[in-house]
Amino acid sequence: MTSLSYVHGASDKALLGKTIGQAFDQATEQYADELALVSRQQGIRYSYRELREQVDRVACSLRRLGFRKGDRLGLWATNCAEWTVIQYATAKAGIVLVTLNPSYRRTELEYSLNKVGCAGLVTISNFKDSDYEEMIYDVVPELKTAPIGGLRSAAVSSLRYVIKLEEAASEGMLNYSALLVEPTAEELTELQALGEELQFDEPINIQFTSGTTGAPKGTTLTHNNILNNGYFIGEKIKLSAKDRVSIAVPLFHCFGMVIGNLACVTHGSAMIYHGPVFNPTDNLKVIEEEKCTAAYGVPTMFIAML
Repeated sequence: MTSLSYVHGASDKALLGKTIGQAFDQATEQYADELALVSRQQGIRYSYRELREQVDRVACSLRRLGFRKGDRLGLWATNCAEWTVIQYATAKAGIVLVTLNPSYRRTELEYSLNKVGCAGLVTISNFKDSDYEEMIYDVVPELKTAPIGGLRSAAVSSLRYVIKLEEAASEGMLNYSALLVEPTAEELTELQALGEELQFDEPINIQFTSGTTGAPKGTTLTHNNILNNGYFIGEKIKLSAKDRVSIAVPLFHCFGMVIGNLACVTHGSAMIYHGPVFNPTDNLKVIEEEKCTAAYGVPTMFIAML
C-alpha cells in the first residue's frame, strides 16, 4: 500500500481504503442475487452476479486487445447498460476511463482525445441529430481503411481502437459484442492478480470541465476520490440493498457515474435507467413501475415531471 498519509475531518466512518474494482467485487459477492441494473429502454435487467460476469468479460477483452494499466479509454455515449459495464470493467483493469459529453461536436472530440491521449474510444452510432460515426470519421479518416486495432491517425496519434456499441458493422470499428466472449480461467486469474496490485490512490477517471470560459480541462480522479464520494453520499441518504435508484441524470459526469452508480454499488442498491437521456414522462413511468425509492435529478427535471 502507499506510504502517503491522508487528512480528513472527524467522522465515525473511515474512508474506504480500496479500489473501485475491489468494492465492486465485494458488492457482487455480498449482493449476488440482488437486482443491480435495469436499463428499461434496452430491456436489460442484471443481478449483481450477472453484472459482474459482463464486467469481467469486457475487462479481460480490453486487456486481450492490449489495453494496460494507465491507458486511456474514451467513452462517448448516452446512458445505457454498456456504459456502466465499461465503467467497472475499466476500473478492474486499471484503465483510465475518459468520460466524454455526448453533446460534443467534432472539434471538442478531437481536442479531448488529444488532451489526454486516448488509446481507444467507445461510442454509439448516433442519437437524435448527433451523428457520432460521421464526426469520428471526420476526425480520423484513416479509420475507414485501417485494420481493427491498427489505426494510425494524423489528427489523434494515440488512438488505436474505436469500439461501437451497436451491432451493425462500421469500417474500422470493433463491435462491442466482440468484447463479450467468455474469458479463460487464466485471463480471470490475471485480472484478479491485477486487482490486488492496483492502488486506491491511482488515477482511474478523467472528467472534463464544461469549458465555459475556455477549453475544457481534464480533471484526473482517483479510485479513492470517487469511490468515497459515492459511498458517503449513499451513507447520507441511507441507501441499502432494498433501494432502487432512478438515475435520470447523464452518466458521463459525477452526478450519474459517482453519486449514482458508485453510491448504488457500494450499498447493493439497484441502478435504474429509463432511457438514453431524460424524458419526464418515461422517467415517471419507470419510477412507478420499478418501484424506485429514490430519484436523481436537477430542479428543471423535477419541475418537468411535475
